[in-house]
Amino acid sequence: MRRHTLLPLGFAALSGLAGVPDAAFAEETQSQSSPAPVAQSGEQTLPEVKVRDRTQSDDYVPTVSTIGGKTPTPVMDIPQSVTIINRAVMDAQGATSLQDALRNVPGITFGGAEGGVIGNNINLRGFTARTDLYLDGIRDRGQYYRDVFSLDAVEVLKGPSSMLFGRGSTGGVINQVSKVPSLTPSNYATVGVGTQPMVRVTADINQPMSETSAFRVALMGQDVHSSRDVMKNENYGIAPSVRFGIGTPTDVILSALLLHNNDMPDYGLPPVNGQPADVNRGNFYGLTNDRTTQDVGEVRARVVHKLTPELTLQNQTQYSQYNIDARESGPGAVGTRNSRGVFVPIPGGTVTGNFTTTPLNQLFVQIAGHDRSIFDHSIYNQTDLIANFYTGSIGHQLLAGLELGYDDYENQAYARPNLPVVWLQSPLEQAGNTITIRGNYANARATTVAPYVNDTITFTPNWKVVAGLRWDYYDATLNNTINLPRRTDQSVDFLSVRAGLMYEPSSLQTYYVSYGTSFNPSIETLTVVNGTQNLDPEENQSIEAGGKWAVMEGNLLLTSALFQTKKKNARTQVSTGVYELTGEVRVNGFEATAAGRITRDWQVLAGYTYLDAEITEGSTFENTKGNVPLNTPRNSTSLWTTYNITPEWQVGGGMTTMSGRFANNTNTVRVGDYVRVDATVAYLQQQYEVRLNVFNLFNKLSFDQLIASQGGRSVPGTNTQALLTFTYRF
Repeated sequence: MRRHTLLPLGFAALSGLAGVPDAAFAEETQSQSSPAPVAQSGEQTLPEVKVRDRTQSDDYVPTVSTIGGKTPTPVMDIPQSVTIINRAVMDAQGATSLQDALRNVPGITFGGAEGGVIGNNINLRGFTARTDLYLDGIRDRGQYYRDVFSLDAVEVLKGPSSMLFGRGSTGGVINQVSKVPSLTPSNYATVGVGTQPMVRVTADINQPMSETSAFRVALMGQDVHSSRDVMKNENYGIAPSVRFGIGTPTDVILSALLLHNNDMPDYGLPPVNGQPADVNRGNFYGLTNDRTTQDVGEVRARVVHKLTPELTLQNQTQYSQYNIDARESGPGAVGTRNSRGVFVPIPGGTVTGNFTTTPLNQLFVQIAGHDRSIFDHSIYNQTDLIANFYTGSIGHQLLAGLELGYDDYENQAYARPNLPVVWLQSPLEQAGNTITIRGNYANARATTVAPYVNDTITFTPNWKVVAGLRWDYYDATLNNTINLPRRTDQSVDFLSVRAGLMYEPSSLQTYYVSYGTSFNPSIETLTVVNGTQNLDPEENQSIEAGGKWAVMEGNLLLTSALFQTKKKNARTQVSTGVYELTGEVRVNGFEATAAGRITRDWQVLAGYTYLDAEITEGSTFENTKGNVPLNTPRNSTSLWTTYNITPEWQVGGGMTTMSGRFANNTNTVRVGDYVRVDATVAYLQQQYEVRLNVFNLFNKLSFDQLIASQGGRSVPGTNTQALLTFTYRF
């Protein structure tokens, strides 16, 4: 791959449209509906923009994102922190999963994935983002393991953003940007072989069908094992799409994602003496006949119609279905055996972090089951009207929209009696009892209705204001057969606010302050903790001040921001089964990023995040006041860089660091800091590419994922692994 000529970022931000699906709607000669500048002469003319094809670029520099406004928006014009991990970065890093891609975003941590707690469980700026995953701007609420074979980019918008996305988004949102068909033929296939061992095959076929239509198919199949004993994942998927009306006023994309995962679940290591048990990092505390089977089906239709050069109507509908069958077990209580061989848990173990003076070689672990079958489906429709106009000398880009959504969730829990007790230091790998007992059956459904309006106002070429309102009506019903509450109905409405002031002294620099709010209903996940169902939603607010600079002739984007996010009425348990909205969580922070080219052949993507997080108010019953929220490191950094030493040879590497963090809000279990170093070398030709990636080069112990249950468990990261990939273009 060779670099193509770059425009200065300020202009490229309007013309690049790289790596976002909406760019496809403006491909080649379509005018772009970005905020309209005010002409110095007083003449008011919206610019006609030539858009380059993203697929010919290997740049790391972000240009345009849809995550800040539901329509392609220059990153410089989004008054919040935004990180974009595009295809070029993911390919150079050998990324295969959403978690791999998000390692480039400091401030993000993981709460069990890749077969652990079902699906991707992400913490963003100290708050859970469990329901804040999106696919092309539509909520992707299923619990499943996400691959990146069908994605062109991953976008992260930080800070409460309910005005744009509705309920949730306390720490921010993560948007997956799908590959879309284009008129430029592009086909490739990749085979990867790893030392884990691992075999992964992907393909991406994009072909025009006429002068205005094209189709695209992305494919993936893999068999992945792990440095953790017994662990393996067998996955395959296909993402077909077809597009009509390219370059015409009406652009239509029909697409789907079909994914099958057959994974071994991993619940990690149990805590002992307030930290992960000091045992072999490969120890597996489950049963060899465990499995998590997931079948995901998502179909989407998106229509963009340009009514006039300045008025665009777009509509998107997505139906999603997730079927999950999980027979999972992991470490439960830690304890000893008495003289009769009976297991005796450490007193207060899961609450206190299993503190004990008993030597490790005399400790045992009770295996605990987590079996359930989940059927989950959703349908969402969004309609947006985007208008560019002037009132006097003031320019507007007005977005008015309506979101309608319906979610249905069923969860059948099971219990497996008589699971074994295993030795802590060397657990026996064995198949377990497959006899299950039916437990609680939960069924929940919810309806969402949300109109919203947002205006980007250009007062002068230097000053802009973003202001938006969204009103959400969320109506949910939940039934349990065993658990409490047996039935509950909850209807909430909430007005979310977004406001930002931007000063842009030139097209290469932006300074901003912004304010945003969000809300979290107690039945947000279609599950509920008994006692919280009658509480009002939690409310969150964020203030942020930052700057964005395009340097190196616009090829390198630097950003920095100071921010505060506060959950001001957190749900708090004040006595057994009794909750009040008297808690408060506050996160003050700073972050800085760099993305793009330092020289013609030297690229970098780097970031640092500082989080000063505290549970500032809490009940004496929960004993969390003054503590640090779980899975929230104070310092985290990421660095990835590549250098083309010749037109054919590329070398690179990166580093991820994270300071110590707690596995629970009571701060009784803590994992230490870590540094992980990765490296790559590639031989690049126009028709093919050979790349070697080495992960965790120095074989350092890290803990990728923390899980709060059972007192706070932790899943070790990979040991040193290598992945050799061959890519052929045709």
